[in-house]
Amino acid sequence: MAPRLGWLRLLAAASLCLVSLRADAQPAPGGPPAVGVVRAERQQMTQSDQFVGRIQAVGRVALVARVTGFLVKRLFVEGAEVKKGDLLYQLEQPPFQAQLNAAKATVDQLQAQHRNAELTLERAQALLKTPAGQQSNVDSALAAERALQAQIEGAQAQVQTAQINLGYTEIRAPIDGKISSTSFTEGNVVSPTSGTLATIVSQDPMYVSFPVSLRTGLDLRNRYADKGGYSAVVIRLDLPDGHSYGQDGRLDYVSPTVAENTDTIMLRGVVPNPPLPGMKVGQPGGRELTDGEFVTVRLEGVQPIVVLAIPRAAVLSDQQGDYVYIVDAQNKAQIRRIQLGQSTPSIAVVTSGLNEGELVVSEGLQRVHPGEAVSPGPASPPPAVAPAAGSGPGSSETGQTGSAPAPSGQTGAKP
Repeated sequence: MAPRLGWLRLLAAASLCLVSLRADAQPAPGGPPAVGVVRAERQQMTQSDQFVGRIQAVGRVALVARVTGFLVKRLFVEGAEVKKGDLLYQLEQPPFQAQLNAAKATVDQLQAQHRNAELTLERAQALLKTPAGQQSNVDSALAAERALQAQIEGAQAQVQTAQINLGYTEIRAPIDGKISSTSFTEGNVVSPTSGTLATIVSQDPMYVSFPVSLRTGLDLRNRYADKGGYSAVVIRLDLPDGHSYGQDGRLDYVSPTVAENTDTIMLRGVVPNPPLPGMKVGQPGGRELTDGEFVTVRLEGVQPIVVLAIPRAAVLSDQQGDYVYIVDAQNKAQIRRIQLGQSTPSIAVVTSGLNEGELVVSEGLQRVHPGEAVSPGPASPPPAVAPAAGSGPGSSETGQTGSAPAPSGQTGAKP
């Protein structure tokens, strides 16, 4: 019995030794997790606000007939650009020419009668110096002469009216612009009640109108008050296909009233719309902006401002708001609550909560815990791509990226 008990004690001791050896063979826990950090630095950024706008022609004219007559000729190509003074429609002219000739003949007739009345008046005035003259004859001759003079003036007015009506038989372009399709073809009778024959819309420059909330309008006014007001704002457009329009515009109008149902004010800018390179004036599709087109309007300051910026990938958020992890002097991660200003998809502008020069964790955020040590190292450089445009109303753009893409599998990053 005693030998058996000894063997059991020996076996237990061997088991304990084996467990101890296995424990010693396991590797020691690794060091602090490696993270990529960037230094919070001040950068130049151009403030930008985005809105949805609509292109509008500066000039718009609805052509209508001023007199009633047969439409004889249409002298334009539908959809083409016309110049001010170009002959577009011609109505039947002979009836109006006949009216003009008749009015001129009436003037000639009355002028002949008036000349006879003048001679009669002169004879009556001469006889008045002799015993045969009578004042009543002079008065009658004078009244007849003045009555004929008034009739001549009325007839001359009829000549002017006939000339105007004859001129209305030629419908000319009152402005430069692109003309629509015609509503009436040759052979139809048109009149002032026929409606619009065609419409001309000017092409260069163009208006772009866009509504902004009253609060945003006040913010824009205050932001640029010390920089020249709205004259310090540059308008840039993004077309429906996504590419940026190559011409800059300027604000020229702010609505004096607020829309009660939407609490918005209307802003309007003027944007050049020259012909595209290699395209002739008047050629279909020769200009980029079209009346009635929807565009994205970007309002940008003339001069950039200096802001404290960090990579957007470093910003996290929870129910309390936005925050970042910083690395302190003991290489420990600490939470910092921050306030963000206008930002871009790649750069976050920090208005409060962060000091210039502090190290901010932008990579390896999933391995960071508050108060625990980390192993900081430089973050990966950003990819060599063009900076993305700010998205949505109130976003901003900058000419530098300066942020690294979020590492794969990271959660909680602010989009």
